[in-house]
Amino acid sequence: MQSYPNHWEADVVLTDGGTAHLRPITPEDADLLREFHARLSPETIYYRFFAPYPKLSDRDIRRFTNVDYEDRVALVATISDSLVAVVRYDKVAPEEAEVAFVVEDAHQGRGLASVLLEHIGAAARERGMRRFIADVLPENRRMINVFREAGYTAQQTFDEGVIRLTLDLQPTDDSTEVMRAREQRAESRSIARLLFPSSVAVIGASRTAHTIGQTALRNLLGGEFQGPVYPVHPEARAVVGVRAYPSVLEIPDQVDLAVVAVRADMVVDVVEQCAEKGVHGLIVVSSGFGETGPEGRVRQDELVRTARAAGMRVVGPNCLGIANTDPAVSLNATLSPDLPPTGTIGFFSQSGALGRAILQRVAERGMGLSTFVSAGNRADVSGNDLMQYWQEDPATEVVLQYLESLGNPRKFTRLARRLAKQKPVVAVRSGGSTRTTPTGHAAGGLALPDYAVTSLFQQAGVVRVDDITQMFDAAQVFAYQPLPEGPRVGVIGNSDSLELLVKDAAVRQGLKPHDPVNLGPQATAEDFDRALETVLAAEDVHSVVVVFVPALHPISDDVARVLRARSLSSAKPIVTTYLARQGIPDELRQVGERGETLRGSVPSYPSPEDAVRALAYATRYAQWRNRRPGRHPELPDIDRARARATIARALKNSTNQTKDIAWFGGERRYDEETAISGEDARELLSCYGITAYPDIPVSSEEEAVVAAGELGYPAVVKADSPDLRLRAGGAFVRADLRTPEDVRSAFASLHDRFGEEASLVVQRMAAPGVPTVIRAGDNQSFGSVVSFGLADVTAELLDDRSFRLAPLTDVDAADLIHAVRAAPLLFGLPAGATSLAEQPNVEALEELLIRVSRLVEAFPEVGYVDLDPVLVNATGAHVLGARMWLREAPEVRPDVGPRRLRGVTF
Repeated sequence: MQSYPNHWEADVVLTDGGTAHLRPITPEDADLLREFHARLSPETIYYRFFAPYPKLSDRDIRRFTNVDYEDRVALVATISDSLVAVVRYDKVAPEEAEVAFVVEDAHQGRGLASVLLEHIGAAARERGMRRFIADVLPENRRMINVFREAGYTAQQTFDEGVIRLTLDLQPTDDSTEVMRAREQRAESRSIARLLFPSSVAVIGASRTAHTIGQTALRNLLGGEFQGPVYPVHPEARAVVGVRAYPSVLEIPDQVDLAVVAVRADMVVDVVEQCAEKGVHGLIVVSSGFGETGPEGRVRQDELVRTARAAGMRVVGPNCLGIANTDPAVSLNATLSPDLPPTGTIGFFSQSGALGRAILQRVAERGMGLSTFVSAGNRADVSGNDLMQYWQEDPATEVVLQYLESLGNPRKFTRLARRLAKQKPVVAVRSGGSTRTTPTGHAAGGLALPDYAVTSLFQQAGVVRVDDITQMFDAAQVFAYQPLPEGPRVGVIGNSDSLELLVKDAAVRQGLKPHDPVNLGPQATAEDFDRALETVLAAEDVHSVVVVFVPALHPISDDVARVLRARSLSSAKPIVTTYLARQGIPDELRQVGERGETLRGSVPSYPSPEDAVRALAYATRYAQWRNRRPGRHPELPDIDRARARATIARALKNSTNQTKDIAWFGGERRYDEETAISGEDARELLSCYGITAYPDIPVSSEEEAVVAAGELGYPAVVKADSPDLRLRAGGAFVRADLRTPEDVRSAFASLHDRFGEEASLVVQRMAAPGVPTVIRAGDNQSFGSVVSFGLADVTAELLDDRSFRLAPLTDVDAADLIHAVRAAPLLFGLPAGATSLAEQPNVEALEELLIRVSRLVEAFPEVGYVDLDPVLVNATGAHVLGARMWLREAPEVRPDVGPRRLRGVTF
């Protein structure tokens, strides 16, 4: 019977782009292990056992396959039901275990050893191990390099002809970076295998016109794919004039990519045949999977399990397909007959239905694509995989994504931030602010307020637009014009009314327009040329908008030639409203040898507002990319061990409570959460260097006086409920109480007003300041998120809050504060202040935000933190109220831990 955690099973991508399945070993693996050992070369056996060991005895088999998953753990890697690698550790001392692994010769060099080390290391840490020791023969250089390059802190000794390596299993920045780099290379190559096939089979190719199978085949042939195409039909000898085969197994040559267009109930059988054939990747255009409901989702999971187990990646199901416009490939494995020409834009779309319209619109605008992927239900290959590929793809300079949900939001934001530092990433998100995950797609619906989604995307460097039209508007600038170096815009035109529209639109978009240069309705090409030369040469101009409308005399192409020439020689972007045309008109295109649109082409827009908005997207992105990236400050007074113990104690001793929380824009119900406040909350916060003011619950006037005497004067009596603060304004608190009589009077007043509706507490008074609210915790779409706003009824009613992903850098913390509209209250002198020494200490507030973000990021058990109010005054940021909700930690946190593909149910 299984006695290991479910999350110890995982699908992983190998360095050559193939896949393997990792799982703990079981006694049922006896025959697989015996066969595995028999396939090993004598050299590999000698390196593993330090002696000839041609055969495993029955005793060896029992010992190796029977482990306790505590002190003895072994993981195996399988491909197509064959065992290809084994790693194990055996505890030899408290917190120390000996590790060893062996990889089948035919699969060495594929990265199995490295990924196995990551997973066995994670399992060992869960079981309390802190160190691995490994004995390796000096001539086993490959194995030594695996340990040395893992990024862990390591020590090495040499004794009696054996090298002993000692690895500290605590993750380091180096080990995390090594893991991320390997992940990027592996996932990139897995996508490259799909996009650069040498041969393609169409399984389900039909002799009937307008069917999916025949459409896919005709599009491959019509797109002039540079390799052989093999139709697969159970009966036909030929389909659309191309020889057909009864099954993929009967194709005499290697098949790299298979387009699957058969009924949903037949797909798994086809996938098994592809696995036997050695196909590298699948495009499943068939529908009838997760989008149809639970039964279809089961079929979809089986499809992915079967494919990954055989080393294949899957695009789809229920997808439009993929395309690669590289002339060396010319792959149109989509259901769209027409593809845009070669270009520098990579496009990912979840929607298959929308994909065809997107491709048509790209072509109509005169733009070009490098690659296109419509992932449909996104059961395996996702936008995250494509970002890994596009990061190092020299043919792709701009990335566009149409998103309906985020499968792994943490990974999305991490990859997007890294990619956006090199290439613009433009995303359009469908649905409203509380949209749930579309049927058939992986979990991850975006449940944040719309403006919060935008701010989190911006934090990651993603240019988030509202619709497909805006996406292409922005892409035209990114693909064909340089990035602006600043916000100052020059305006040139032959229509004063349109020029004023440009200026007004620029101000609304946060740009800084110069006064327009009006050339008049009779302006010639020479007039435009002179004006452009002057404006582009000005140091305080970073970009130019050119307005050109028809004059009374016949229109010539001279102005277009001027725009093209100036654009080609300028390092500043130029956009235009050339004759109200949209896209890259032929007159404004710089054309390559193959007729493709080149950089220097001038984007045109139908209205001044459209042109300015696209330019503003480019400007804000350029500012993000050029800004200081921020750093994670050292916080030496954090005690994670004490925090973990505090959480465990609170979860064990507290009574579960049900609580509805207005969490980041959506009502979130905590049915199995533990609410903590008072001493427990203060204790946990103190583990992260956060001091919360103590308060004492009181139920009578005399108790209030005693509490005030204990805490010290001046004192405060208040209703311990943020809800009352919103309902009652300042009437829920009595402050600046300096005598016992003041305390008695305050208690009586609040008790008379609220009765038993709210508990009353006594607290020492803090110096006057600006009251704020900090909330943090786990959001289902983005992971750990921090929210900030002022503790003011007006701010709450206007939803004046800002959001950032945790953990915060110092730049993120500053942005979080400045992003709220009421932020100026924190940067001026408070009422009654007479000197700068009384200005609120915003630096202390920034540090508090960073500490809170570290807490929620480090401990998934902390579901929600509510610091209300946090009073910011000249002496610091003072936490006057703290509540938390704890929960049992999930087994696996997305994008945390060793590499793995998005999961299916094993």
